[in-house]
Amino acid sequence: MDGKNFLKKIFQIIIVLLGISFLTFALIYLSPGDPAEIMLTACGNIPTPELVAQTRIELGIDKPFLTQYRDWLLKICRGDMGYSYSLKVPVWGKLISNFFITLKLAVASLFLMVIISIPLGVLAAINRNKKIDYFVRGFTFIGISVPSFWLGLIFLSIFGVKLKLVPIAGGTANLKALILPAVTLALSMSAKYTRQVRTTVLDELRQDYVTGARIRGMSEKIIMIKHVLPNVLLPLVTLLGLSLGSLLSGTAIVEIVYNWPGMGSMAVKAISTHDYPLVQGYVLFIALFYMVINLIVDSSYKYLDPRLEEKR
Repeated sequence: MDGKNFLKKIFQIIIVLLGISFLTFALIYLSPGDPAEIMLTACGNIPTPELVAQTRIELGIDKPFLTQYRDWLLKICRGDMGYSYSLKVPVWGKLISNFFITLKLAVASLFLMVIISIPLGVLAAINRNKKIDYFVRGFTFIGISVPSFWLGLIFLSIFGVKLKLVPIAGGTANLKALILPAVTLALSMSAKYTRQVRTTVLDELRQDYVTGARIRGMSEKIIMIKHVLPNVLLPLVTLLGLSLGSLLSGTAIVEIVYNWPGMGSMAVKAISTHDYPLVQGYVLFIALFYMVINLIVDSSYKYLDPRLEEKR
């Protein structure tokens, strides 16, 4: 990606973030409940009318909607996301601390997903319509059908309660506490990813260059390793980037089941306690992360397939 395209992508990210920030702020503004009353209640104070009016002035929510949005957006541009109503800590610091906790879980899940999905997908593709292919397709069908929270509860009941092999109280310092949530997420995502790998490999195996390699007497192993797998790398990298983004934003149920203190469980608690600054910060943070991941994936294309750069 050259400098011009990179700047264009950055400009698009800024425009999208502005749109997301406006929609998020508008939805929070229209949601039921008075933020001043919620904040006072969370602090343990009695929300008298006088105290509520004073708090509204301090928070700046007595101003018109557009003025509130402008002030909030200027603070965001300065890196100030405000303070959490329920936790009494800066929103930015809370997001960063929980982000790395969820990132640890996401990376572990992504690693397990890759070592499960790619071999199974390739194996199913090269043995199309054979017993191993039917077995892999059956595994993916079950994996897509089973809800992740149900799978998590089953794993927790068997390995945590009955066998006592892993802790059931959560935590991030113990490596054992990471195993079950990572396996649960990996199995749930492996079903979809295995199908994608199988479909991509089958498409490549139908290409003319594969037929030509077979006519020249090349073995199936050499064709797969030197020709097919490098060509399927590009779409797989795209899927991996999207998978990482979805793992960071979609782990709420699994984090709650395993009591994992990541961003998902934090967002659910923030919504239940009407912690508006934390909810707004979470939405913007996840949106920014998604777009940065997409930018990184787009930038990596020319290194994975130089032919794409030549076409531009």
